[in-house]
This record gives sequence, C-alpha cells and structure tokens, in this order.
Amino acid sequence: MQGRGCRHCGGSIDLVLADLGEMPVANDYVDPIGAPEADAIVGLKVVVCADCRLAQTIDHKDASDLFRDDYAYFSSTSQEWLAHASDYVDQMVDRFSLKPGTRHVELASNDGYLLQYSIAHGLSAVGVEPCNSVADVAIAKGIDTQVAFFGREYALDMIKRGGQADLITANNVFAHVPDVNDFATGIYELLKPDAVATIEVQHLLRLMERLQFDTIYHEHFSYYSLFAAMRVFASAGLRVFDVEELTTHGGSLRYFVCRADAAHVTSPAVQALLDEELAYGIDRDETYADWAIRVRALRDEFRGMLKGLKSKGKSIAAYGAPAKGTTLLNYCGIGRDIIDFTVDRAVSKQGRMIPGVRIPIRSPSALDKAQPDYVVILPWNLREEIVSDTSLWAAHPHTQFISAIPWPAIFAA
Repeated sequence: MQGRGCRHCGGSIDLVLADLGEMPVANDYVDPIGAPEADAIVGLKVVVCADCRLAQTIDHKDASDLFRDDYAYFSSTSQEWLAHASDYVDQMVDRFSLKPGTRHVELASNDGYLLQYSIAHGLSAVGVEPCNSVADVAIAKGIDTQVAFFGREYALDMIKRGGQADLITANNVFAHVPDVNDFATGIYELLKPDAVATIEVQHLLRLMERLQFDTIYHEHFSYYSLFAAMRVFASAGLRVFDVEELTTHGGSLRYFVCRADAAHVTSPAVQALLDEELAYGIDRDETYADWAIRVRALRDEFRGMLKGLKSKGKSIAAYGAPAKGTTLLNYCGIGRDIIDFTVDRAVSKQGRMIPGVRIPIRSPSALDKAQPDYVVILPWNLREEIVSDTSLWAAHPHTQFISAIPWPAIFAA
C-alpha cells in the first residue's frame, strides 16, 4: 500500500483532485446468495503530486485484492472494443513493418481480445495477465498467456525464457499499476534496443474537461497527463516519441515509447499536446481545486433529475454494470429506490448486484418485460453502440435515455 508521498517521485501529495468518500470496490459485484448485509467500503480519494503532477489514489487496497481469480471484466464483450483491437494490430503491423514471427507481448491481455488478431497476422504472441478468470478464456483460445503481475523482475524472467519483445502492448493497465516505476522499468528491460511499446491510458486532461469523475475507482491507482507520464517513462530510461489521441474511455492517449537512445524520431504531436495541457493548467494547483467543485454540482444535478422523474411515477432502469457505474451511483446516492435494475451482456455479472447500492444486474432480455420509461446508460463511452442496437430497443421505441456525463441529460434514440 502507498505511503505518504507520490508513488513515482516521493513528492508532496496534499493537493486534492477528488474526494468521493467511502466507496465499495468497483468490480466486487455482489452475489445475493450469502451476501453480507452491507458491502465493505474504503475511502476513494485522488490527490496530485506537487512536483511531477501525477494524479493518484490514496490507497487502501493492494493490487492483489483488486485483481483476483474471480475478476469479472471480459474485454471481448464489447464489439466496439474488439474492432479497436483489430484496427490497432493492423496499424502496428503496417507502421513498424512487423513480420511473421515477430515477438509481440501484451501486458494485461485479459481474455485474448487483442492477441487473437496478432496471431492472425502470424506474430509470436504472448500475454501476461494476473487474473485467472480471464486468462483461462484466452488459454482456451490457444493464446499463450502467463498468469502473473508484470514488473522488472518478471520481465527479466520472460527474457530468459523467450527473449526480448519487438512490440509491447499495454492497453488500459498503466492506471491499474501501484508501482509505476517497477512497471515502466520492466518495459525498458523487455524491449529490444529499437523496439516499441504502446501504452493506452485514459487522458487526465479529457477526464477533467468532460467531468468524467465516475472513471475514478480503486482499481485505478494513477491518472495520467502527458506531462506526468513523460516523467515516469524518463526515469525508467524510456522516451515518448509519439502520442495519439483516442476516443476510447471518453478520451485516451496512446503513448509510443522506446528506449531513450533508440532511433525513433520524436513527433511534433508530443510537444503540441504538452502545450495544450499546460494551457489548461495541468501544472497549476487551482485547476484541480476548481474541478472538485464542478463534480459536486454534477452530482446534485443528476440526483435531482432522477428523483424528479421517479416522483412523477416514471420507471427507470439502467444499461450496463461497468466499474464507472459503481462510482457514479454510490457517489450520487442512487439506489434501488430510484433505479429498478440494470442489464449487462456479460454473463459473469448477471444475477449479481452492483456493489454498495445493490442494484440487481440482469440479462438484456429483462428490458422487454419491464418496458422502462427511462434507461440510464452507465457505460457512456459505449453510448452510441448501445443506443443504436435495434435488438435492444425495437420492442419499446418510446424508451428515453439518460446520461450523466459530461452533464446530466435526457435524450431519445
């Protein structure tokens, strides 16, 4: 667990970005059979380092407590995310002229959602995934998946067993790593001298611009600006030579990283984005303090909207049971008295309940029977995919939708 000081540089972390109070662990879905009367809750607070500006949680949970054998998030449940993964592999093969047999390592490879496309290109693919629940699915697909937490020591062991990597992929894992220095150093060791690592992670600048406070949860130990990420990578001997903005997760960055002395030329996009962050105030204390005030205003507006609809006799359900939904509903105090149930395509979540608020999670077919007046879209990053799915809404075309982020709103399909 984190001591009193920045997880990267040891600097002061007294500046508060968000204090969301006591909160259940986002992906600890509750089995109604044998469930305790109340779920365990721990503080959820994000602070910012005065020196390197890394935003980070004050930790009350170890990674091994969060990423367990029963971890219930399966990447392959989203067609949009599968398309993103397929496009990524195509782009990397083309941009870096990757040949069959090229060693491709993915960190936090989940259920093989991405490496299946790597294998289709003839690459030699290896996944590293700490959770058995999803790793087992990948292994059943024939994908070489090693069940472990990644860091420098594990990287050195991988090199002994299979050599260094030509391409390393780390999608949506960098934020989940408590020891960022060990993880970055592991990437340095595993890379061949002129090889490339790509790291996709939610962009702190877009999170703040769009008030995406619901993407704060215990599994995310850090929240990265380019400003902070460059410092983390540099301390491990790595250099960001390009950066690409993505629409995933409400606004993410794909860092292209190499060893500091590698031949890759640094793109002007790096300085351009850094200048944008500085113009926003990513290096100023008041930027973070003002943001916290705006989050509280959003909470009050969203809660007032739903309670107003309920007082008029309207029925409200929700779609999805993402981690962000746990944060949103618990912070806003929205429980079963307002939202009757939510639905999710992931069979691993069906029959369970969202932690804290205890809203039941059902299969999508429950929507046809209930015919709710309103449906709250909890995975707002997949809003267009969900709302445009006629198989879900054809039987009840008058249902309206609600989204809380970036500001509470009601909309039709």
